[in-house]
Amino acid sequence: MDSAVKDPRKLFLLNTAANYFSLKPAYSLSTSTELNTFLDDANQFILVTSSDGDQLQRVLVFFKLHPCVITEENVSRAVLVSTMLESPVHTLYQTLRQVFNPALLQDEKWSQAFDPRLQSLLSELEEGLGSVLRHTLPKDSGIVTPSDEFQYWAELGQTVEKSSKRERAAHFSELFKPIVKDYSNLESLSLLDALELAENSRDVLDDVWRQNEHTPYPEIRMRRLMDIIGSSLGRFVQKKLCVLHLWEDPYLTVRENLREGVTLCEQWVTACEHLTGQLWKRYSPHLWEGDKLHPHGLKNLIQRLEEVLQIRAVQEKLQHLLSERQQQVSASRVFEPFSGLNPVLYNPYTEPLWRAAVSQFERLIAPAEEEAARKLKIYIRDVQESPQQCLQVFQKHREIIKRPTVSKELQSEREILLTRLQDFCKGLRADFESRCHGAPGEKTGPLAGRNLPEVVNNIVWVRQLLMKVENSLKMGEALLTGLLGFGGFARFCADLQEQLKVYEQEQFEDWSRDLLSGLADPKSGISNRVMELDHMDGKLKIHYSERLVSLLREVRQLSALGFSIPTKIQQAANTAEKFYRQALILKQVAHFYNTIDQQMILSQRPMLLNYALAFEQVIKVLQHHYYRGKMQIMWENTKELELYISRLQNAAEKLSAENRKLRKWHTNFIDKVGVLMGVDLLRQQQRWKDGLQELRTGFATLESQGIRVSDMRAWRQHWNHQLYKALEYQYQVGLEALNKNLPEIHIDLIFKNIYIFKFKLQGRLQFRPPFEEVRAKYYRELKRFISIPNQFRGVSEPGEEPIFSHMIERNANGFLTVYSKAEVLFSRLLSVQDTFKEWVVLGQVDMEALAEKHLHSAQDWERNFKTLKAKGKESERLPSVEKVDCITVNCEPVKTVIDDLIQKLFDTLLATLRKSIQGHIQAIDSFVTGAMETLSTRPESIDEIGDANAKHSQLQAKKPEVVPQFQQAEEKNRLLRSVAGGGVDSISSLRAKWDKFELMMESHQLMIKEQVEVMKESVLTRVQVYLQNLQKFHLRWEQLRPSGDVIESGDHAALQRSLESVQEKKEEFNELEETRKKLLEDCEHFNLEPPDVSLAYDTMKDLQECSEMWALYEEFQNGLNQIAQQDWITFRSKTHEFEELLFAWHDRLRKLQEHNTMSVMLQKEVDKYKAAVPVLKYVRGEHLSQDHWLDLFRLLGLPKGTTLEKLLFRDLLNVTHTIIDKALELKVHMDKTRIKE
Repeated sequence: MDSAVKDPRKLFLLNTAANYFSLKPAYSLSTSTELNTFLDDANQFILVTSSDGDQLQRVLVFFKLHPCVITEENVSRAVLVSTMLESPVHTLYQTLRQVFNPALLQDEKWSQAFDPRLQSLLSELEEGLGSVLRHTLPKDSGIVTPSDEFQYWAELGQTVEKSSKRERAAHFSELFKPIVKDYSNLESLSLLDALELAENSRDVLDDVWRQNEHTPYPEIRMRRLMDIIGSSLGRFVQKKLCVLHLWEDPYLTVRENLREGVTLCEQWVTACEHLTGQLWKRYSPHLWEGDKLHPHGLKNLIQRLEEVLQIRAVQEKLQHLLSERQQQVSASRVFEPFSGLNPVLYNPYTEPLWRAAVSQFERLIAPAEEEAARKLKIYIRDVQESPQQCLQVFQKHREIIKRPTVSKELQSEREILLTRLQDFCKGLRADFESRCHGAPGEKTGPLAGRNLPEVVNNIVWVRQLLMKVENSLKMGEALLTGLLGFGGFARFCADLQEQLKVYEQEQFEDWSRDLLSGLADPKSGISNRVMELDHMDGKLKIHYSERLVSLLREVRQLSALGFSIPTKIQQAANTAEKFYRQALILKQVAHFYNTIDQQMILSQRPMLLNYALAFEQVIKVLQHHYYRGKMQIMWENTKELELYISRLQNAAEKLSAENRKLRKWHTNFIDKVGVLMGVDLLRQQQRWKDGLQELRTGFATLESQGIRVSDMRAWRQHWNHQLYKALEYQYQVGLEALNKNLPEIHIDLIFKNIYIFKFKLQGRLQFRPPFEEVRAKYYRELKRFISIPNQFRGVSEPGEEPIFSHMIERNANGFLTVYSKAEVLFSRLLSVQDTFKEWVVLGQVDMEALAEKHLHSAQDWERNFKTLKAKGKESERLPSVEKVDCITVNCEPVKTVIDDLIQKLFDTLLATLRKSIQGHIQAIDSFVTGAMETLSTRPESIDEIGDANAKHSQLQAKKPEVVPQFQQAEEKNRLLRSVAGGGVDSISSLRAKWDKFELMMESHQLMIKEQVEVMKESVLTRVQVYLQNLQKFHLRWEQLRPSGDVIESGDHAALQRSLESVQEKKEEFNELEETRKKLLEDCEHFNLEPPDVSLAYDTMKDLQECSEMWALYEEFQNGLNQIAQQDWITFRSKTHEFEELLFAWHDRLRKLQEHNTMSVMLQKEVDKYKAAVPVLKYVRGEHLSQDHWLDLFRLLGLPKGTTLEKLLFRDLLNVTHTIIDKALELKVHMDKTRIKE
């Protein structure tokens, strides 16, 4: 290397050029004039390099950004490098397309600052350069994508001068049109959409190849287009799969995407091989002359994707099979060799790396495969008795069994599978041999498909058998290769396949031979005569063999199955197809003629008579000409046949159109009457009226179109009878379920409180509006429904007698059911209240009083809170609406009341719980406060010491009763906090107060002990004084107690004084009793022996008996005085109260177990008054004058000055004996008074 080559500028240029051309650096060029000029001359901008003998015509260009001399420092900033390939146009187009346009038009950074006009110019430049390349470069080197090919034909159809070429290009462009848009937006499609695109591409290319209107599509160009499409689809699959993380993403996701990619590639490979190897090889108008096209790039990609899928499947299967050793076959471990590799990017350079990674993967999973083989042995051994289950195990784990290690371990099991497959294939052969000679559908014949000719059915059946054999062979090749018996199995399958293929070919050849011999028979083709009218049965017959129709179908289906149809058969099919349209039309006309009588509606025939006669005349004219030989219309006479068919079609169309029109009217009427059949006659009467009006409008419309009224009479009568059926049906349905079909009645169920004189009584459930009002409304609607047929007229003409009025008499038996169901309905309506009765009980009680009565412990409240919560949820399920036939009961008002009652009960529970806690606190605080006050007072007397000692004992005894109240209060307070969010806060302060009380109890006890001894003597003295006073009282009571004479005398004044004396003595004894109790308490407190107080008990018993006897008298007098103090004018109409009082006392006295003087005296009083009760009616005097009353007062001996206004019932009771004695005189006085009046 000389000194010149040491120049870094020249080294850069020479090494760059050498690397580009894959040559050694030509340092000898370092002294060339061109190189020195470019480096040292600021005005020289370009240096072009090329290589002699370069077939690719490559050019490397160095150029400067601005005028300058190149130095070592600026060589990397001032010099740009570019290449050119084939031509400058090609290089410029690709550079714009791949580099500059995406950067300037799609990148946000540059596109926003780039002038839109320049962007448009760049796009136009790219399109123009692309067009130049597509039409000028040799070997279509400008066509690199499918869109380029489509664009080529579109541009050629607009630019070429020769019309034939322009039409040819436009035709090709139109054929490509269905797939142009999809290929231009290929990247936006999904893999599933691309599958459809591949199928569409196959069909489009087939259409392009088979077109015969223009010069055929060149085979070389078609081969290149198929390669380009395959490359595009392959790149599309790679791009879609590169987005996935094939080794980390879930197996199912990866599997589905890989399968879709493989399916897409296989679909295009299959399409290319099928088109170029079979279909186009047999298409004689344009044969494919070259070899079958094999897209090797796609096949290699398919192989790579299947390997990836196989690796993922093996790992997934091993992981599921070896659940206890998942770490050994985890994805992170076994897929580590593939890190850094993108397996979908297949090319020869990545293949060695891929193979090395696969080998390392197989080494990693080898131990797991051995373990899997042992497990699979167990699985297969368990199911080997069941062939089906055995096949399922092999199928399920086929990815693992295919592995060499596992396959070797499962040698015996694979032999079992081989035996199963051999048996299966032998069964297929036996089934084939038993059925191959029978007819399809028979027990001993091939299985029959739907709507398939016999030959096609047999071929499809045998191909299904071929598919089963191929699947068995594929499974054997995948799992059983290497077994000794596999070769025999493969040969057997090959022989069976050959046998099935021979049968398939024989079926086709037999069909071809029979058809060719049949075509030689003139009767099997098309006769000269077109049709004839058979006078025997009046049927019109078309002379076009049905065999030709089946021939067309068989030829199409066999061609689709890949068979080459013989020329004569194809010609016969073409001929049959040529006249098929006319024959089909004539058969339709003949069918119409033969069935027109069935198509006409009987009642409409008078309305279609003229059209039917005209149609029949056209047919009879042709038949007449046939017999006379005047007119020969044959199949070959195309013009005459078309003309006659036109006339025949016109006549048939007129009749058919009119019949269709009338049938449409009839069908429309059927729909309308059918709708009316389901329209509620009571709830939707307006729809009945609208439906009738539509029917009448239809009749009027047809009359206005020229149909006579007389011709429509039968049709009108028909529809009157249909209306009668619909009306009677709805009438009967209405009667049977009238309680459900009457217009809906909406009522509310409410809970209403009853008020009488501003006093709230117990609430109850009731309906709004009231029940009787609902009942009356129901019966009004019922009567209106029953009379509907009397007003119904149908579609009768004015003056015609309607047929609908007889409906009421015919259905009179149903009225009893209607009324009985009505009563049942109202019974059910009342039963709706039963659902809610238990829920409104809360509104009929005093919740607070009820709670205070029954709730005591915290558990009681807690249980009620839980029950209330459950009832709240249960109340939400109560129905909001109850449907009782046609009556809809809105239950929301009562549900609202129930919610309010539940909330009120919740509030009441909270209030009573808080009140109970306050009660506990108040009781405890009251006890502690009182006790502390008591304990803080120092006794200074005997009474005070005894009282203090008693109180201390009481406090000591009551203390265990008070302590549990703390626990209850705390439990209730915790419950209150849980349900209300807050409790009572004064419990803690009360606890401190209680501790202080206990200290005082202990200190107070010491003081009491010091005072007890001092006061004991004082207590003994007070006992002696009490016993003396008791003796005195006893003696006075024995002397002064009321005697029986006073009671027997009946003197009310004396009795009253005795009653007061007894009450005074009782009060005096009560004072002695208090003293006794106090002394006994003091003795008990001071632990002294209590005195003998038996005299006190005897006296108390005697005094108690006497007091009870006089209390009976006091109670009687009080009841009697309460009545006696009323004025007579008011009370004379209520004497029954007096009588009730007497009877009550009579019963009470009679039921006494022991009678005494007082009870005997009271019984006499009651009897006296009872005797006076019947006579009181003679002194009522409602009609007496003032004078008569004065006479009555004198007769009864009442004091002077007594007036009716001041007369009390007591005054009459005082003269009871007089009233009884003078009962007769009083009656006579009353009678005289009435006579005078």
